[in-house]
Amino acid sequence: MRQVAIYGKGGIGKSTTTQNLTAGLIELGKQVMIVGCDPKGDSTRLLLNGLAQKTVLDTLRGVGENIPLDSILKVGYKGTRCVESGGPEPGVGCAGRGIITAIGLLERLGAYTEDLDYVFYDVLGDVVCGGFAMPIREGKAKEIYIVASGEMMALYAANNIAKGIQRYARKGGVRLGGIICNSRNVDRENELLRAFAKELSSQLIYDVPRHNIVQHAEIRRKTVIEYQPESSQAKEYRQLARAIDENTHFVIPTPMTQDRLEEILLEFGLLDNLEEYEI
Repeated sequence: MRQVAIYGKGGIGKSTTTQNLTAGLIELGKQVMIVGCDPKGDSTRLLLNGLAQKTVLDTLRGVGENIPLDSILKVGYKGTRCVESGGPEPGVGCAGRGIITAIGLLERLGAYTEDLDYVFYDVLGDVVCGGFAMPIREGKAKEIYIVASGEMMALYAANNIAKGIQRYARKGGVRLGGIICNSRNVDRENELLRAFAKELSSQLIYDVPRHNIVQHAEIRRKTVIEYQPESSQAKEYRQLARAIDENTHFVIPTPMTQDRLEEILLEFGLLDNLEEYEI
């Protein structure tokens, strides 16, 4: 069983990428479980065709801890197992606790079965401390992929995530598997992401092109592979799935200093005026 955490800047498209990647792995005959680690509870909606899945924390608050597995785990697209950890009520408590609680409960209820090939943790934003770091801090996820783009703040967040991975790698077996570019059609984007990944001693594992069909599929609450299986974008997600499945390059990342990150950004024209940004 490969346990994988997907990180990246908030709004970069982690959940969309993870769900479309999962659909590609399912087509390869893999058994997959997704654990949504975002309080919004939207990490599985495309695989469940928009079903408002009740989160682990909401279920525990309403019923208590004596619950069956099927009350928090729903079966979605072609057998994908879907869980949403949820979060606390607004303004109360730490959302990271939902991840810790959800994973512990899934373990106790026997959700991590031997037939699973993959477990994906779709983690909120670029937070890699406290509860949100739980998948890597506690050694649950051994593989990390960072979703990024050629935009400055996406790369800044990715570098910070690499720092967190490096810190936890010293105590456990967590490794960075690569950077996934969720393209924003930025100038020299592929070249920039390759240079950025190289600085981290990692790789650009795949460059997912930008296409309006992704938004069309989301409106219809489907992955692209389900919505338009013969489309060029569906083929891209299948290639991403194969790249992840065949990946053998896992490293302890070497994150950049702030000065080096700024040098890279300047080289590719992202920081024409440093005074405009607070890095």
